[in-house]
Parts: sequence; structure tokens; C-alpha cells
Amino acid sequence: MIDPKVKRCSWVTNDPLYIAYHDNEWGIPQYDSLKLFEKICLEGQQAGLSWITVLKKRQEYRRCFFDFNPEKIVQLTEKDIELFMENKGLIRNRLKLNSIIKNAQAYLLMQKNNEDFSQFIWSFVDGKPITHYYKDKSELPVSTETSDKMSKALKKKGFSFVGSTICYAFMQSMGLVNDHFEYCFKKEFK
Repeated sequence: MIDPKVKRCSWVTNDPLYIAYHDNEWGIPQYDSLKLFEKICLEGQQAGLSWITVLKKRQEYRRCFFDFNPEKIVQLTEKDIELFMENKGLIRNRLKLNSIIKNAQAYLLMQKNNEDFSQFIWSFVDGKPITHYYKDKSELPVSTETSDKMSKALKKKGFSFVGSTICYAFMQSMGLVNDHFEYCFKKEFK
């Protein structure tokens, strides 16, 4: 049962999966490189769709992409992508599916060059979350100068499906920016 007294961001629906995502993940600072890698890949799958669509398919993505293990992802072949294109548990878009492989290659190249993905991502906000105070969705930006810079830097490193809007959604979800609305019970992290 959903407690009506608990005030959440207005974008959260009554879907228990969405509520759990908002309450336990969205906007909480995440520093684990592999979790950040998974999320940037999933945010790219969202392009043109709603996040709940991806969220409902996340378990199948984790199954098909080896829990987002880059070393295993880069071994996937065109034959695997063909099978994924028939999988209703995934977003059947060849470019998006191939982007996960491309992102894994870029991630591994960063590792090979002794670049820590988490440090790289958090460098765009000087290592600490930026808190905004918004009252509703109309105030939220879809991109910022910082997400523009992140997008350009990720593309330069070989990542794909990392436009500025995707990067800003990634920054919100991974807690680089705290965009919980002022009235939301998650605004101030304990």
C-alpha cells in the first residue's frame, strides 16, 4: 500500500516499481564505476522513450548483457544482436543495442589508459552533488552546460547514445545533481 502522506516528486506514478526506483535509487550519489556504466548504457536505451519503459526491461538487459560486465559485453557478436532484436524484453533498436557494445569498448579503453570511470564522471561536478531547488517539472532543465560538456567528453572517448539530454538524466539519476523537488521526502539525504 502506498502511503499518501509520503510526498514524492510529481513524476513518480503509482507503479510500485517506479516508486521503489525513486525511493531507493534515483538521485542517490553513486560512485561505483560499473553501476555508472550500466546506467549510462540504460539511459541511452531510453532515448525517445519514457524511463519506466526501460526500468521494466532492466532485468532482461542485465541478463542479456552479463550484468553490464564490459569484458563480456565486448565479446558479443552481430549474431547476438540479431537474437536481441527478437527479444521483446529489450528495446529492439539495433543502434541502441550496438551502443552498449561500443560503450563497453570505450569503458575498457579508459581502464587500459588507467582512467577511472567514476572519477571521470564525477569530475564534471567537482566530485560532489549539486543541489537544485525546484518545485515542479516545468522548472527542470533537460540539459545544462555541464551535461553538454559531459556529452562531448564521453563522445570523444568513444561512447554513443550520450547526448546532453541523456547525460543530464544520467546526472539526475546517479545523484550528480539532486533534482528531487523541494517537497519530496528524498530531498535531503540522511
